[in-house]
Amino acid sequence: MTLRQAQGRVDVEPYDAVDLIRAVRDRRPVGEAELRWLVDAYTRGYVADAQMSAFTMAVLLNGLDRGSIRTLTDAMIASGERMDFSALGKPTVDKHSTGGVGDKITLPLAPLVAAFGVAVPQLSGRGLGHTGGTLDKLESIPGWRAALSNDEMLAQLAEVGAVICAAGSGLAPADKKLYALRDVTGTVEAIPLIASSIMSKKIAEGTDSLVLDVKFGSGAFMQDIDRARELAETMVALGTDSGVATTALLTDMNTPLGLAIGNANEVRESVEVLAGGGPADVVELTVALAREMLTLAGRPDADVEAALADGRAMDVWRRMIRAQDGDPDAALPQPRETETVTADRDGVVMRIDALPFGIAAWRLGAGRARAEDAVVHAAGIDLHVKPGDRVAAGQPLFTLLADDGARFPRALDAIEGAWEIGAEAPASAPLVRERITA
Repeated sequence: MTLRQAQGRVDVEPYDAVDLIRAVRDRRPVGEAELRWLVDAYTRGYVADAQMSAFTMAVLLNGLDRGSIRTLTDAMIASGERMDFSALGKPTVDKHSTGGVGDKITLPLAPLVAAFGVAVPQLSGRGLGHTGGTLDKLESIPGWRAALSNDEMLAQLAEVGAVICAAGSGLAPADKKLYALRDVTGTVEAIPLIASSIMSKKIAEGTDSLVLDVKFGSGAFMQDIDRARELAETMVALGTDSGVATTALLTDMNTPLGLAIGNANEVRESVEVLAGGGPADVVELTVALAREMLTLAGRPDADVEAALADGRAMDVWRRMIRAQDGDPDAALPQPRETETVTADRDGVVMRIDALPFGIAAWRLGAGRARAEDAVVHAAGIDLHVKPGDRVAAGQPLFTLLADDGARFPRALDAIEGAWEIGAEAPASAPLVRERITA
């Protein structure tokens, strides 16, 4: 036991952080009460960053069992508020993606699912590094605002059916503090910590059901499919254990999704999908995730393709944007400078590696290196071809977009060798690789 001074009295702490660190370090069991105390003590500042850093590194190296991951998640949920959508009188379903390059799926997906009378509370975040943030993309739309009060969010769900907004500070504050620590201590990749971080926020959000888009490959957080599967299985178990109907799709992120990488250009592409067009891979994944969400929400027979074709999803999109003070008809930002790269010979596009193109878009200004950085909404990359496409010498392959042409050389350095033109079409692989349930 340890002591703490509070308002003139000495309180006894029931546990010691060093004991917990040693237990995880030595692969010994950690009690539920101990883990709950650790999260609470760290949140209130009793456990120091140095001690929590040692704990997270021990978890990275040695892991945690399913029960301990569940306890850690519950403790982070308990550190803040829990939302309640029961007054809406309709099912609620959310989607979470682990992030990738060109992943704008939330934008067409939320209004598409809401078109079937299901409420979609999509609490989203901002980008950091090569993965784009949903809120950054939507802020390309003049007037649109990300910050909503809980009352505004509930009203919009009742009236429109879909909301994409920033998570409030009261939702799992322990996770916010722990995530910032993991980001600077080399422990972001620990699967128990990733799973508890994501699921604490999603469970606290109060949705009835949840679909996870867990990506693997070059542009994904988890490049190895086996580790992506482990993460998906862990998160599905956490959701299920907490009473949230949860499934996951393992999806390929070796190639950028769609043809747009950036912010404003990804909004344009999302609107194309809602208008019944858009790139085939974006449509395919939007439809697959919508079917999963609607099945969990009790609408297994919903014709999602019809809702894209007949304008119902577009109608919800326009109402959703207006509800958050955005103008769905306003012109989106355009880049001041462009530079197009062309094919140096005839052939077939063999590959376009997602990660280098994500880094290039970031260097062009589409992303941020620090949380406080601003993004350039018009910056990014427009692809003109995908793997398997036949091209002729001199044909445009992709166009770099920026507000400052001085950014082009470093962006081109990032994608040096990241695409290939060959003689024969590459073997195709399915976009959705696996479906994971409890």
